[in-house]
Amino acid sequence: VQLQASGGGLVQAGGSLRLACAASGRTFSSYAMGWFRRPPGKEREYVAAINLAGGSIYYSDAVKGRFTISRDNAKNTVYLQMNDLKPEDTAVYYCAQSKYEGWLGPSEIDVKFWGQGTLVTVSS
Repeated sequence: VQLQASGGGLVQAGGSLRLACAASGRTFSSYAMGWFRRPPGKEREYVAAINLAGGSIYYSDAVKGRFTISRDNAKNTVYLQMNDLKPEDTAVYYCAQSKYEGWLGPSEIDVKFWGQGTLVTVSS
């Protein structure tokens, strides 16, 4: 399985970015997908997840109300729309594919495959 993340970059506080993660090599629509992030000097942390059909969505408290996860099974792609970005959102963002159809996270033990990461930098 290959997970190719894109869409990271430099943005000012209050701005928006949309991350995308394209999957290949494994039945995308059969598994939950999600995003984690690793802030500078910190451990990787859970951000959001979506089940195989998109009917169940989970967010960490840090991003709830500002970030939106979605998926397009026809395009084998999961998205993370990030609005009202804050400097503390600065991190390398990783997409992940779950071992399961209905659940991913917050523990990394649920992750079957990782993407390569895309850097998001939010300036104050």
